[in-house]
Amino acid sequence: MEQAKSSITKREIGLLLGVIVGAVVWLLPLQGISPEGQKCLALSLMTVVFWAFQITQPGYTSALYLALLVVLGVAGPNVVFKSWTGTTMWLVVGAYLIAIAVKTSGLGERIAYHYLLRFVSGYKSIIIGIFMLTFVLSILIPHPWPRALLIMSVMAVIVQTSNIPKEDGMKIGFTVFAASVPVSLIFLTGDAVINPLAVEASGGEMGFTSWLINMGPPALIASILTCLLILVLFKPTKEVECNKDEIKQKLDAMGPMTAIEKRTLFWIVIAIVLWMTETLHGIHIGWITLAIPMLMSMPVIGKVLTPKDWSAVPMQTLAFLTAAIAIGVVGGVTGMNAWIADTLLPSTAPSNLFLLAGVITLIVIAIHIVLGSVIAVMGVAVPAIIAFTAPMGIDPLVPTLIAYMAIAGHYVLPFHHLNVLVGAAEDTSGYTQKESIRLGVPLIAVMFITTVGVMVPWFSITGLL
Repeated sequence: MEQAKSSITKREIGLLLGVIVGAVVWLLPLQGISPEGQKCLALSLMTVVFWAFQITQPGYTSALYLALLVVLGVAGPNVVFKSWTGTTMWLVVGAYLIAIAVKTSGLGERIAYHYLLRFVSGYKSIIIGIFMLTFVLSILIPHPWPRALLIMSVMAVIVQTSNIPKEDGMKIGFTVFAASVPVSLIFLTGDAVINPLAVEASGGEMGFTSWLINMGPPALIASILTCLLILVLFKPTKEVECNKDEIKQKLDAMGPMTAIEKRTLFWIVIAIVLWMTETLHGIHIGWITLAIPMLMSMPVIGKVLTPKDWSAVPMQTLAFLTAAIAIGVVGGVTGMNAWIADTLLPSTAPSNLFLLAGVITLIVIAIHIVLGSVIAVMGVAVPAIIAFTAPMGIDPLVPTLIAYMAIAGHYVLPFHHLNVLVGAAEDTSGYTQKESIRLGVPLIAVMFITTVGVMVPWFSITGLL
């Protein structure tokens, strides 16, 4: 009962604080910003406060923000809902449907069991195996949550059958969701919700192959460093010997590959091939990702997805993404982004690219710790950083991807990253803020190593810089 009262109080405080922040910014005599830009700033900050305090389901807050932008004349519907006229939102829809197809068909579970039987024996191999499974399945399941939950269900079998102590089982559970953070950044479809959002925020375009070339190696290094940190910080209380008998029994119980698994695998292979050859056929990854699950629903050639599978596409997430993108788009049109850059950031960007990457990383991590939401920080910080670095003449993708790596690859508390928050429940993995903080603090150093020490020289090699 006390927890319920505390939660309600927090939501009410957030509602009041958000309205006050919005009203104050709306009425302040700000200089150098258009009336529409000031309205956009007021509504955006109000919404970010609402998101941070979780006053209601984020989809409702987001939809309110979108409606107010139009109703109050800040921008027209064509600008506010611009994200729906391109590929970004449709890619997300397709990604959710592909993810549910791989999960419900049993294909993902079969692959996980085969991997565990062949490569996993003790605690160290379990931790490394979680990262490897996350990597493999990130090609097949283009969303981190169903991917992590699937891996968690498989790891639960190992924990239960091998008599692993509860404390060590919690460490394994935490690793499942911690691994989903950096590994999801290796492929563009590793997180088909927010990875394309980063590209959208830059105003540029990146296909599957281009993302893999430029972001793959830095994200891979971040994943390896994260794995090493977990092995150092979360040692087992006793040696673990995996009991593979029950895993083998579960795999045997699945029998040979079913027809639905084979059809799912067929269409996934087609999708991967088309994703990787985008530069040859010219079809955007978003349309490919949307078309493949539609074909999975067709008679004869599909019969994988059914009408009820549409429920796997959460409307609230789509509203949230639309609002997050709208902050940057409307902010650019109204001049809000440029005003934020001129007001909050140094007058000139450092000419030294390593120093620039360090400044960007420091700024976005600080904002992320305060605001908590990856998408909210992307919407507020990235447009301002692009405006800040514009005089340097570098590709906007460079500061965007550096900022995105620092934001999407980092967290301290579970609410800082939805991938980690999803697993922070007693009935999911059982870990708490304690484990998140223990890894999240040194993870700040990993982000600086990745952005400054890896991304800047790597972008020079790939030609992005």
